[in-house]
Amino acid sequence: MLPTISLSFSSSSIFLQPLQPRCGLSTSPSTLVKKSGVRSELATLPVLSFSGEKVGEAFLDLKAAPLDTARAVVHRGLITDQQNARRGTASTLTRGEVRGGGKKPYPQKKTGRARRGSQRTPLRPGGGVVFGPKPRDWSIKINRKEKRLALSTAIASAAAADAFVVEDFGDQFRGGPKTRDFVAAMRRWGLDPKKKSMFLMMEVPDNVRLSCRNIGTIKMLTPRTVNLFDVLNSEKLVFTKDSLDYLNAMYGDSGSSEEDDDEEEQVLFAEKQTCMHQLLTATKLPEPLADQVVRGDHA
Repeated sequence: MLPTISLSFSSSSIFLQPLQPRCGLSTSPSTLVKKSGVRSELATLPVLSFSGEKVGEAFLDLKAAPLDTARAVVHRGLITDQQNARRGTASTLTRGEVRGGGKKPYPQKKTGRARRGSQRTPLRPGGGVVFGPKPRDWSIKINRKEKRLALSTAIASAAAADAFVVEDFGDQFRGGPKTRDFVAAMRRWGLDPKKKSMFLMMEVPDNVRLSCRNIGTIKMLTPRTVNLFDVLNSEKLVFTKDSLDYLNAMYGDSGSSEEDDDEEEQVLFAEKQTCMHQLLTATKLPEPLADQVVRGDHA
């Protein structure tokens, strides 16, 4: 039996472990080593029906980082996501910014007490804060190709041991959202509702979203919301056929073209401009200066 790579989220480690069939279902990954150093991780995943029966097999063929750099690539991608999510709005007042304290509390001499010039000294309650946090930008940069490789490496590693494909089950909840029915379907698929599972769907129907909303261990993600943290933090990965085709097209050997990268960069730039314009509008800067800041023309 071929060994597979397992990424540990808690310890940020990589282990080689043999494949173990899950719920009577087998997954057989194979690795094709490329000359460029980027591997192609091929996994055969069982396809289950809504009733839990195996109806076929599907293939997940994603790019993966080499064994000696996989841990570092995934770690950089995870740290980047977490650090870029920080808002950086924590702020404290120094002794020069806190209100009050302009009057000297008592004379400098003839009191027998230590000299004090202000009630807002950091030594007094209600005084300023020494070296306290100030608003700052915590974001760090990562290359798009490296970020995509980190995500595909994590998905390929997790899918090799704990993943399967289910047929589209959105129509099964047309009658209305039922958490009980969704839990019953999870048990038929061999999933424990008490353990963390991630579902990747191209689009999450409202009734499906409402059915699993009250299950704290379930993550319903789409290609736009899939992220490294949820992939590494989940014990089981569940894909639909459409989402599996998307992963093979986006993170497989064909990958995404430079046009897709340019389009993604344009969307991110437009979102950044919108946020910047809202921030400058709130600060009430003059319009000519605000336009220069949004365009990036300022010095």
